[in-house]
Amino acid sequence: MNEQAKQFLLDLLATPSPSGQEWGVQRKWIEYVKPFAHEVRTDLAGNAIGVLNPDAPFKVLLAGHCDEIGLIVSRIDDKGFVYVDALGGISQKLAVGMKVDILGTGGRIVGVIGANAQHHGGLKDDFEFGDLCIDCGAKSKEDLAGIVQVGDLAVYKREPELLLHDRVSGRGLDNRTGAFIVAETLRRVRERGAQVGVYAASTVNEETNMGGAYFAAAGLNPTMAIATDVTFATDYPGSTSKHETIELDGGPVLAKGAPINRKINRLLERSAARLGIPLQYELTPRKTGTDADMIRTTGRGVPIALVSLPLRYMHAPVETASLRDIEQEIELLADTIAHLTGRENLNPIDDEL
Repeated sequence: MNEQAKQFLLDLLATPSPSGQEWGVQRKWIEYVKPFAHEVRTDLAGNAIGVLNPDAPFKVLLAGHCDEIGLIVSRIDDKGFVYVDALGGISQKLAVGMKVDILGTGGRIVGVIGANAQHHGGLKDDFEFGDLCIDCGAKSKEDLAGIVQVGDLAVYKREPELLLHDRVSGRGLDNRTGAFIVAETLRRVRERGAQVGVYAASTVNEETNMGGAYFAAAGLNPTMAIATDVTFATDYPGSTSKHETIELDGGPVLAKGAPINRKINRLLERSAARLGIPLQYELTPRKTGTDADMIRTTGRGVPIALVSLPLRYMHAPVETASLRDIEQEIELLADTIAHLTGRENLNPIDDEL
């Protein structure tokens, strides 16, 4: 990964993109993709799509969602304390003591999530977001008039950081890493050439309703699709799994199960063998819980695969992944697409590929 790409990744991770308010990160994504895409499209959901070979009949959709979990303002009391509900699968247990950026109607404002001092009884063992409040320093509700209102969104104030051994940590790696991966894959496919149409989509709303994936796939009617997301690494203390351990630096993770087209997986495995990239596997017997589920059921149906990045501490403010895994996933996807002829037979009943 070159330095320009690495800085783009860190810039994406530093840009708030709570589900439903992704336009800031999308504008940066578009600016990065413009120099090498044949065209860039947007839609009414807020997706951003970089395109190569738009006239090709065989169309490959790459989808990585750019939204992150966050908080939504539910009320402001007379003393100016701000109360919030969860936006997506965010845990109240990790909120205590965190700083937040409220993306207010009147601009961004910093607040802190405080807690009752232990000397005064501390927090009760079983608490919800409704038991917490954000202190912005306001003395009254009127202090926040025109700045913050009900329905405004907030994210933890947390900058991305590089750790030892090319690990990256921060807020919302799920799944701005995926939006980065599809953008960088598009750039490398442009360099290598492709015989098929390639549509790299930075999708919205995955953490709340997956509507962005539906808009993208329904609007494009792709021949096949590959969703890129994160999955649970199980290689750290306290993490358990009934299946094989998924490790950082272990390589990209392919999903196997009923939603997944086995022939697309075979194409990915051939590329992994060509490049010497290790693969890991996860099971998705019924649904994947990602954009892949929504894409698969659009139009007449879309053959789908899911390639995931191993991620530690899912939905915490300190999600951690490996730059090496990110690089290998980009190479895997770029090689797979560059080798497509547009004559592939993705019908799982037929033996011929």
